[in-house]
Amino acid sequence: DDGAGYVTATSAGSHYGHYINMDGDDSKDNAQLILKYRGSAAQPEADAAIEDIVNEAISSSELKPTLSLNLDNVPVSASVKKTMLEEFEKIYNMLNFKELGHDIFKRWYIDGRLYHHLVIDENNPSAGIQEIRYIDTVKIRKVKQVKKKKDPVTGATVVDKVDEFFIYQEKPGAQASGVKLTADSISYITSGLLDEHRKKIVSFLHKALKPITQLRMMEDSLVIYRLARAPERRMFYIDVGNLPRGKAEQYMKDIMAKYRNKLVYDAKTGEIRDDRKHMSMLEDFWLPRREGGRGTEVTSLPGGDNLGQIDDVIYFQKRLYRSLNVPMNRLEQEQQFSLGRATEISRDELKFQKFIDRLRNRFSYLFYEILRKQLILKNVITEEDWNSWKAKVTVDYLRDNHFSELKEAELLREKIQSLDQISQYVGEYFSKEWVQKNVLMFDDQEIDNMNREIAAAQAQEPEDDQGVV
Repeated sequence: DDGAGYVTATSAGSHYGHYINMDGDDSKDNAQLILKYRGSAAQPEADAAIEDIVNEAISSSELKPTLSLNLDNVPVSASVKKTMLEEFEKIYNMLNFKELGHDIFKRWYIDGRLYHHLVIDENNPSAGIQEIRYIDTVKIRKVKQVKKKKDPVTGATVVDKVDEFFIYQEKPGAQASGVKLTADSISYITSGLLDEHRKKIVSFLHKALKPITQLRMMEDSLVIYRLARAPERRMFYIDVGNLPRGKAEQYMKDIMAKYRNKLVYDAKTGEIRDDRKHMSMLEDFWLPRREGGRGTEVTSLPGGDNLGQIDDVIYFQKRLYRSLNVPMNRLEQEQQFSLGRATEISRDELKFQKFIDRLRNRFSYLFYEILRKQLILKNVITEEDWNSWKAKVTVDYLRDNHFSELKEAELLREKIQSLDQISQYVGEYFSKEWVQKNVLMFDDQEIDNMNREIAAAQAQEPEDDQGVV
């Protein structure tokens, strides 16, 4: 479930296995697949969609950090919480997330996985992590060494032990052995997405590979068609008289070399060059005319009439954005950004915000794993402590989505209006606790905190009144 390759330890030796996708994908291993993701992400339309996703997920501010650690629900003392916040800030600074957060998230989104080497002082492990280094995902892979044995009673083969480690190779695919790294020294997070065989980690871009390829083919074919059909074709009727066949063909070649013009389109660079070295029937048509017919004549064929239609290209652009879960209205750059009430927010924008929240939750595992190792190294907590309340540790991201702000403001406004209408019935038909739970949507902890704060404020008011003369 984490995209690791497998080594089966037997008496005859070991072997590495690579999973091959048989659906027409030429990527035989993870390294080739990642390179394909990076090439697809470099396309202009895909890059624009990815930038929209990354900009929504990672918001920067000069006054506030991009993300912060939330320990409100963690059942530990205030001193431990303070230590955890300090260590989280150190990790945040070692990653240089304030400046590189956008690039780190984009790298994880495109590659589908992210590796960091955690450097510690072997002579003083309790000092914690000293440095966090990024490792290129193409050059490293996770390996599981599975040791099996036979059950003496049933004779079935069972798994005796599984060892996990990482192999780093400067040149992927080389025959030379790589560097073996322990699992604890590497921070490894994935996209959480698997292929249909559930044996290989794929990127969020995986389902967009086909639309990107189709879009490129359609754009190239459209340019070639326009270049081929835009000019009017000349038709040369060459009078060869009663020349023999061989001399007639040579005479036509001489005339063609004198008047022919050939334009060649390069799909990679988008350049057009004049190439006269090869015979071509694309621009002009040369037809011999025997003696007795009309003499040499030059006529023209009309060019194409439907050169302005690009509906098929727009279709594949929309299909690309749809495959990346980006709202369609973001494709039209000329469309104005409207700021209205929450009831005017499109469904696509709400779905997009939920998708961004899922990406953030998955990306937070980067900080969870590094923070866990840091706290255990420094003897702040134990492995059992972390496992008991790790689900209550959350990472809060700085939000810059105006639609989410509008939605929250609109919901609060509706709650206050409902509270005004029902407040006259509180104590007669409805209790205060029922209103807090069903109108204001408070949970039990929020109700306790709110009652405590109200009681503290009411107890402070008489003291303030006594000081007034």
